[in-house]
Amino acid sequence: MLTQVSIFIIAIAFAVLVIFLIKTLKAAQGSLDKVTQTLQDVQKTIDELSYEVKQTVRHANDITADVDHKLKQVEPVMESVRNLGEVLSEVTLAAKQASTALMTRFQKSNNAASNTSRTDHAIKATTPNRPLTATERTVQSYNATYEEPAAKPGKNWLGYVDIAAGVWQKMRQ
Repeated sequence: MLTQVSIFIIAIAFAVLVIFLIKTLKAAQGSLDKVTQTLQDVQKTIDELSYEVKQTVRHANDITADVDHKLKQVEPVMESVRNLGEVLSEVTLAAKQASTALMTRFQKSNNAASNTSRTDHAIKATTPNRPLTATERTVQSYNATYEEPAAKPGKNWLGYVDIAAGVWQKMRQ
């Protein structure tokens, strides 16, 4: 009878063990179902994102091609600007040299003129030095700016610079 009781206890223990194993397997099956559902959602999201990423890459390629095309169109303009900079640099150097030569010539002519005008300075020295009024300063500034070229020979040097720039352009071509 001890054997029968032992077998009965073993059978009950086995039944309890099977019941707990079934519960554990059902919990594992529920977890696996949730993982399967999550993986399906992730796959769906990845499919949607991959389509959007492909569209973005295509759009970026189109923009890159457009920018490349526009850069190629702007390239001759940049080359022209560079050439213009070189020409302006050379014209500036020529204008500087011309103005230096003109200033030297005018200083020599002014020295000769100052010798003849010393008598005028002697006459002006006899009048008292008083400050100029606002009106006199305005008239003096106007006369200095808008004097006739015959009276002010240094005013015509810009014409020489324009002529020199034109000649330089023709020589470069």
